[in-house]
Amino acid sequence: SVSRASPNLTFVPACLPPDPVEVEELQRFVSNSKRLFVMTGAGISTESGIPDYRSEGVGLYARTDRRPVQHAEFVRSASARQRYWARNFVGWPQFSSHQPNKAHLVLRDWEKLGKLHWLVTQNVDALHTKAGSQRMTELHGCTHRVFCLACGDRILRSELQEHFEALNPTWKAEAFGVAPDGDVFLTDEQVRNFQVPACRKCGGILKPDVTFFGDTVSQEKVSFVHQRLAESDSMLVAGSSMQVYSGYRFALAAREKKLPIAVLNIGPTRLDHFASLKLNSRCGELLPLIV
Repeated sequence: SVSRASPNLTFVPACLPPDPVEVEELQRFVSNSKRLFVMTGAGISTESGIPDYRSEGVGLYARTDRRPVQHAEFVRSASARQRYWARNFVGWPQFSSHQPNKAHLVLRDWEKLGKLHWLVTQNVDALHTKAGSQRMTELHGCTHRVFCLACGDRILRSELQEHFEALNPTWKAEAFGVAPDGDVFLTDEQVRNFQVPACRKCGGILKPDVTFFGDTVSQEKVSFVHQRLAESDSMLVAGSSMQVYSGYRFALAAREKKLPIAVLNIGPTRLDHFASLKLNSRCGELLPLIV
């Protein structure tokens, strides 16, 4: 089921309503595209109530001095894993209940109409999947899946939540703030007695099926996305500042191929100096106006 409720703008930076001229320009861009390649970022999900990292004034980096877990720290440190999973355990019920907004639904509809050739999302929130998109690559994985670093066994994150509950029947913690990617803020004291399960098959370390900061996207996935881009005739970036190179490289490849590039994002991006079109609007407000 998809929520049709009003957007949650708590984590969306202030911006002006779409300019009719900009709507026309994006309409022309999409109409001229026969095989549109779309890349989305955290800015498409903020209207579903999920905070991002970099948005001016409302992103995690603007609100706190906290930073996301690093891949090497998670692999190396049992206490880092305990801290990560305790916070994730508390945040999961709310994070997993978020629903797609109008922007996700529009991109799903474009796919059904044959306008959208391929969608690549940098998000790990599963909202494109919930919306029904199929021609899609989750560049950084998805928090709804978990795998073992030793044997590769995979389970659903919802299943792991049951394991957490069984191991921690009396553990409770009140979160004081929400962060991106299903994380919440807890104190060291709160997480101290939280028990983390090992892989049921081999006893190895369980990790969400996402690319943490400091890790790299697999070469196989990168090659696959480059192939989809090579089949495309234009690129639309929606809700991303493209500060992370894992996504930015595809914009550089599109520029090299001389593909027209449109950017829809509140605030500046790394593409602004070479994009064919830059729009400073909410994705969920502007995309539904394109037919």
